[in-house]
Amino acid sequence: MHRVAIVVQPGIRSFDLAVITEVWGSDRRGLGVPPFELRRCALDSGPIELPGGLTLAPDRGLDWLAGADLVVVPALAEPSAPTPEPVLAALRDAHARGVPVAALCAGAFILAEAGLLEGRRAVTHWSLAPLLAARHPGVLVEDAPLYVADDGLWTSAGVASGIDLCLHLVREAHGAEAAAAIARSMVTGPFRTGDHAQYLDRPTPAADRTAEALAAVRERALLRLHEPLDVATLAAWAGMSPRSFARHFAAATGTTPHRWLLNHRLDAARRLLERTDHPVPEVARRAGFASEVTFRQHFTAYVGLGPRAYRAAATATPAPATRGEPCLIGTPSPPFPDSVRKGS
Repeated sequence: MHRVAIVVQPGIRSFDLAVITEVWGSDRRGLGVPPFELRRCALDSGPIELPGGLTLAPDRGLDWLAGADLVVVPALAEPSAPTPEPVLAALRDAHARGVPVAALCAGAFILAEAGLLEGRRAVTHWSLAPLLAARHPGVLVEDAPLYVADDGLWTSAGVASGIDLCLHLVREAHGAEAAAAIARSMVTGPFRTGDHAQYLDRPTPAADRTAEALAAVRERALLRLHEPLDVATLAAWAGMSPRSFARHFAAATGTTPHRWLLNHRLDAARRLLERTDHPVPEVARRAGFASEVTFRQHFTAYVGLGPRAYRAAATATPAPATRGEPCLIGTPSPPFPDSVRKGS
């Protein structure tokens, strides 16, 4: 039994609470997921008011944190709102006992207020990163990753990245198959790892011809990932020199054309492994890789599993595979960057 404690207090975000409850609060033993004991731990036993007119009933006190296997801290709707000292003390005590503590989104402000993030890496929603750094200058704030870990303290970026972190914590404690089963039941991807960049706010004027050209190139490339594309080809589509194209592309997307192509090819391969029974060499070919060996190396480095092991984990409770199902290359979804090792 894995004991998970949610630290609840007035003003916590309902979305964060719902994510935590969905991951650890549902009985999925029929899908091969171990049972969890999820408790809502609060300073007081009375009802707690949440934004949006909701009310939450705690079922344990803060002393339950000491015996938990994991403590999860939802964000406050107002990140700058203070947290009562007994709550902060309970978090410090849990961490001192070696209990992993994870904060979702602006929950990083609560860990920072407790002094737990001093001198440690942390992340929050990209729009709140400057505020976190200004209020807590001793925290090593990053604004790119989806989630990071430092000395048993986990922090995540905004909104949906909380799902990614929760699934990652399940994967670390109970394995890829358990995380994949939960992800499938939630209809979300099981392998968006921490180094995947947040989607930063880079507004582009509608009349910006360069931005429009780059967007058209990306759309065209997504439909032709199975072809031998390179930077020179993409640049020609945009009517630019390769050097100028690479510079504009990086400014618009935050990554290089080569890395962007590789990420989306890996994602196309992931969908093929999940949804078809094509042999691995055919998956590699349809995803645009020049050889099966190259595909295996890149896929393993990004996902942390080889193609066959990933297919086995992702289809632990499978729907019948359909031979010849299309690759769905024209329907992009987030890429899978380098896996984050536990405690790194």
